[in-house]
Parts: sequence; C-alpha cells; structure tokens
Amino acid sequence: MSEIILDSVLTCPACGHMKWETMPEDACQWHYECESCHTMLRPKAGDCCVFCSYGTVACPPMQEAPGFCCGT
Repeated sequence: MSEIILDSVLTCPACGHMKWETMPEDACQWHYECESCHTMLRPKAGDCCVFCSYGTVACPPMQEAPGFCCGT
C-alpha cells in the first residue's frame, strides 16, 4: 500500500486562486470558501469532495479505495 498524501493545491474555478491545504484524513470536505473571491466551492457531479474536484490530489478516502468514498 502506498503512502497517503495529505496535502493538495486547491484551485478556484472562479478566479484561479491556488492554495495549499491539508486534507482531513478520514472524511470528505463538501464545502470550501475561496479566500480570494469568496466563492463557495462544492464538489462537481460525480465527485465526493472539493479536493477530488479542484485539488491536485484526490482525498485520502479515494486514495485508499478508488471509487469508494464517503460521498459515493
């Protein structure tokens, strides 16, 4: 089993602002407010969380078991 990556860069689809964030290890994050334009990010259809939709790395639950997550 490979090591779980906990850091991801979220990119706001509204303004392009990028920020390093640490993901929760055992849960999905369904809301995230961009600190630049204050757009509230929510997962895209079919994704379990904002990290899977807008991050550089999938959330830890998806890394452990792709296709099986708390939101799916």
